Amino acid sequence: MKLILAIVQEKDSRRLMEGLVAAEFQATMLASTGGFLREGNSTILIGTEADKVDAVLAVIQKTCHVREQLVSPLPPVVEPVDSYISYPVKVQVGGAIVFVVDVERMVKI
Repeated sequence: MKLILAIVQEKDSRRLMEGLVAAEFQATMLASTGGFLREGNSTILIGTEADKVDAVLAVIQKTCHVREQLVSPLPPVVEPVDSYISYPVKVQVGGAIVFVVDVERMVKI
């Protein structure tokens, strides 16, 4: 038995959940925040048999794509705001960070 933890951008989470359900995988979605942009993420928990891990990873890869986004950096706290000029910066967002963990025991109650 394996536990797959997929951390995805909030914009991708709904499509990922729909893809997992369509492929007949059960999953639980938790709201989370973090990363460089401090934007909303979702952590998806998927329990599955070891031989189905590649099928889950295929759904994640098909659903969660890396894309570029323009971001305006926050002004520095120490320097005067008058001298700060913010220029939008292109950053890559999206995709997924995935952990596959061995599960010693799973019980459905």
